[in-house]
Amino acid sequence: MALFTDEEQERIRQAIVQVEENTSGEVRVCVEKSCSEDVLLRAAKYFESLDMEKTEQRHGVLIYLATADRKFAIIGDKGINSVVAVDFWDTTKNAMLEHFKNGDLIEGIVVGLRIAGEQLQKYFPNGDNKNPNQLPDDVAFMDGD
Repeated sequence: MALFTDEEQERIRQAIVQVEENTSGEVRVCVEKSCSEDVLLRAAKYFESLDMEKTEQRHGVLIYLATADRKFAIIGDKGINSVVAVDFWDTTKNAMLEHFKNGDLIEGIVVGLRIAGEQLQKYFPNGDNKNPNQLPDDVAFMDGD
């Protein structure tokens, strides 16, 4: 289910790689066409099914999008949630939404990754540069329930 071109997928993957070079945190992007339930519940389900909660410091971040339904969420695990501002995810979503409104879905995703990456780097820096990549960097395309 390729909702993005190969070039778009590579741009997202490279943004993930850049984020993870500077932090011990892990980020993923999960995409599907439709979301038949509350977007945060759906994102949380995929967060778990993609093993995002298995990062050592519980500092995984997931950007979830349902393209046809025009829904999205960005969520973090308890490690990152315990240190960022209460409104961090909402302000990140708003920054992404500005690009989505202009029809630039990929740039919106990249912006969300960068913003999350700044906080991950701040609170979970990659001090020794020996941080193993704990999760894949590719876009996870889902088929729903």
